Amino acid sequence: MANVTEKIKIELETFDINCDDDAVLDRMTEQCLCHRIKGEDIVNEWVAFSTTKGLLKLTLTSLETFEHEVLNKKHKGKGSAKGSKFNNTRDVHSIQDLIKAEEEEENLLDSYSTPAKGSQKRALTTPEHPQSKRSAARLPSPGLLLSPASFSPCATPSQKYSMRGARGEVVAMFGAVQSACWSGKGQTAVQVDLLEGNEDSLTSSYKYMFQRLRDVRDVLTEKIEVLGEELRTHFNIEEFSPASLPAQDTVSVLGQVCCDSNGKLNAQSVLLEASQEHGARQVPVDLSELKDYSLFPGQVVVMEGMNTSGSRLVASKLYEGVPLPFYSTSEPKQEMNEVSEPVMVMVACGPYTPSDSLAYDPLIDLINIINKDRPDVCILLGPFVDSKHEQIEKGQVTETFETIFHKCVDSVVDGTRGTGCKLVLIPSQRDVHHHYIYPQPPFTLPDLKKEDVQRVTLAPEPCTLLIDGVTLGLTSTDILFHMGAEEISSATGSDRFSRIMKHMLTQRSYYPLYPPADEVNMDYERFQQYGLLPLTPDILIVPSELRYFIKEVIGCVCVNPGRLTKGQVGGTYGRLLIQQHPKQEEGKRVSPCIAGQVVKI
Repeated sequence: MANVTEKIKIELETFDINCDDDAVLDRMTEQCLCHRIKGEDIVNEWVAFSTTKGLLKLTLTSLETFEHEVLNKKHKGKGSAKGSKFNNTRDVHSIQDLIKAEEEEENLLDSYSTPAKGSQKRALTTPEHPQSKRSAARLPSPGLLLSPASFSPCATPSQKYSMRGARGEVVAMFGAVQSACWSGKGQTAVQVDLLEGNEDSLTSSYKYMFQRLRDVRDVLTEKIEVLGEELRTHFNIEEFSPASLPAQDTVSVLGQVCCDSNGKLNAQSVLLEASQEHGARQVPVDLSELKDYSLFPGQVVVMEGMNTSGSRLVASKLYEGVPLPFYSTSEPKQEMNEVSEPVMVMVACGPYTPSDSLAYDPLIDLINIINKDRPDVCILLGPFVDSKHEQIEKGQVTETFETIFHKCVDSVVDGTRGTGCKLVLIPSQRDVHHHYIYPQPPFTLPDLKKEDVQRVTLAPEPCTLLIDGVTLGLTSTDILFHMGAEEISSATGSDRFSRIMKHMLTQRSYYPLYPPADEVNMDYERFQQYGLLPLTPDILIVPSELRYFIKEVIGCVCVNPGRLTKGQVGGTYGRLLIQQHPKQEEGKRVSPCIAGQVVKI
């Protein structure tokens, strides 16, 4: 990079162009790297461009105009011819080795001097803290792999995203931690595993579209019976009565909530469908005597009330569900007598491009943040190649979806290797290159380097992770949006998000809604194996299009980190501090989530 800068200086002096601003020289060097042209060539192009503009002065602003009007168009014309050379871009480590000595020298000089004027106006800066002029070259590989020119004809980055404000602003908080604590150590010793191990987890693709209706019925029946038995035991209910049996006394009826039509559930359309054991009949429910209730299709409940005619149950009491216990370690107490170091976990959910461009600028910004904050674990949820992106829907890409995905992942893995951060990659129903089925098998990365195999965890959707003794439940499917559109409630003093989170925990499922949303292709046999909550997680992460939040619900810290992009502008990501406490007071549980924040990218 130093050689390119020197060549640019020499060529500028040849044309008698004075440039004392280091930021301008650095910007021209970046343009050489991004557009793969020589130092003398970019100066020649600039001289021709500035002459046509009336001897335009060499500034950062004029360089942006020069890149937009000249360099981007030239690369667009050569995009198909140079596409085969794209994978020969320089690896991040080779460039980092070249600039390592310069970076250390600059860090020493920075302590004696102020930054160069204008050095914070260059592109590819960290959203919270702009990079110094030389450290901007830290991530040339992600920048090149994900450059807009690689996704011709979409060669123009999103203007709205680049002009966004409030970068690094904390918009939601949990707990109280000083800002200095949000800098991790990149602990390579942090253990990240699937809770149930590879043997009992979804680790590979499977055949789908072969399920029979009777198999779906059996799964739903078993769900009603299992949850019903838990309700009966917990609330000391003697027995359940058939739903449609006339009775003059108050009875307890077990069943699944459903709607009497194809429309949205409302207070007048609620049906209770009993299991096979209790007749498998549906009975309309009168909710007028219930003061507080929150219901959605697919919810397993026990209703207490009267059904004098056998054709309508007048409910007077509702039993909604019981959560599973939390995780308890099996390690001997003598090995847990010391408090472990806090672990910083960063969580981000796709899409990783603005809706008006296929430039992965938000992902590059996230990689910069990872390199700055050095989290111990970074969890990235799909979509990585969004099927809902307009340009992907229209087929306006020249490369396969798999190629785009692998470039995206390679950029993340290569760009964070120096931090020691553990990576967890989770697919989404919206990943256009992956299986459109729920539960969703993990990604496959056959070309992953040996040194990265231990650092990268490929998890299914949904999944439960165990990170140093702390359990995290994760799903990339927008269950908040799907259930929020179907739930009805008369509960006072509670917000919708807390109610939905409580439903997930008490129904013991990552997707308790039945029937599922149109975009969710459910395989119920696999769902019974891999889609249910094995326990109540310490932290439940549910990214959604709905507003971000972080709150505690019945002892579980629930987080919606939002999406990294919202339309054409930047979105949010989440970060957590977790710490497994060795001692739990009798009758009192101490949450291992010390603090959490949702931050704007």
